[in-house]
Amino acid sequence: MLYNLLYPLSEHFILFNVFKYITFRTIYAIITSFIIAIVFGPKIIKQLKTLQISQKTKGYEPERHKEKEGTPTMGGLLIILSCVVSTLLWADLRNYYVWIVLYVFICTAAIGLFDDYIKTIKKNPEGLSPKSKFLAQVVVAVTTTILIIWVDKSNIATKLYFPFFKHLIIDLSYFYILFAVFIIVGTSNAVNLTDGLDGLAIMPTVISFGTFILFTYLAGHIKFSNYLHIPYVAGSGELAIFCGSMVGAGLGFLWFNAFPASVFMGDVGSLSIGSALGTVAIIVKQEIVLAIVGGVFVIETLSVILQVGFFKATKGKRLFRMAPIHHHYELKGWSEPKIIVRFWIVSFLLALLALSTLKLR
Repeated sequence: MLYNLLYPLSEHFILFNVFKYITFRTIYAIITSFIIAIVFGPKIIKQLKTLQISQKTKGYEPERHKEKEGTPTMGGLLIILSCVVSTLLWADLRNYYVWIVLYVFICTAAIGLFDDYIKTIKKNPEGLSPKSKFLAQVVVAVTTTILIIWVDKSNIATKLYFPFFKHLIIDLSYFYILFAVFIIVGTSNAVNLTDGLDGLAIMPTVISFGTFILFTYLAGHIKFSNYLHIPYVAGSGELAIFCGSMVGAGLGFLWFNAFPASVFMGDVGSLSIGSALGTVAIIVKQEIVLAIVGGVFVIETLSVILQVGFFKATKGKRLFRMAPIHHHYELKGWSEPKIIVRFWIVSFLLALLALSTLKLR
């Protein structure tokens, strides 16, 4: 909005020329969303307490999770508010990709909100049925993928690019829709599974979106993308604004979600964050890099899949003490802050590995 309103004035006032630069607007998008989160965080938390929208354990978590009962949830609303407002302020609102990411972000937030509503207001700890939730996510993911293909001007939307290789490209054609839906829905649920300890999910989220600030900027710059041998996606540079807004919103949320948490994000936050992250990766053709930078989310998801598979194959035996894997370490006696910080360290190292793919091609 500010870009669309103020940049045209640069013909008369040279000061407004700074709005031309994505880097400038990304920095201020981070700052803006962080400030919004810090200012409105206490108000939202207070309102959630008033409405008694609080965490309820399902009964099979580690014993110490009972202490978390009563902590307000649905704090993801703070992330959504901060990110959406900041994006609308600093992004070029004529950009299709900005609206596509906001579409998937808000739609999956609505799914998560309804799920949280059932858990908290309706007092049903199981929430929305898995089939209903999955179907709703698939519908949003399919429409999102079709929109991405429709606005593609370079005829690369259905192609899969492999990091570490310059010329390894596979055109999946119509099968790409299934692949993209898997990425969006899978990432959405992976972040949701990771959100089990105070601050565990939000910091890897911040690191992931921080990494994609660079990938989106480079993918939208024809000279840089050609030099680095990554696909050029015209207009994708504006997504750096959204990624920056997510970084600021995530840090602002962490202010209240750090151990011991004053608020949890709930499904309204985790589902929307994951779907947006997956969509950004799809647009800039870095789906495989997403699996690297979001490795913590992948590990958490794989631990659940392996646990269930091993349990069925061995007729009752367990591979881990509990899944997702952060619960395994809890039951081994690790303190919650130790688990959280170590997962953050792993996430940071994976981000560096992801960034190395820019040169190793």
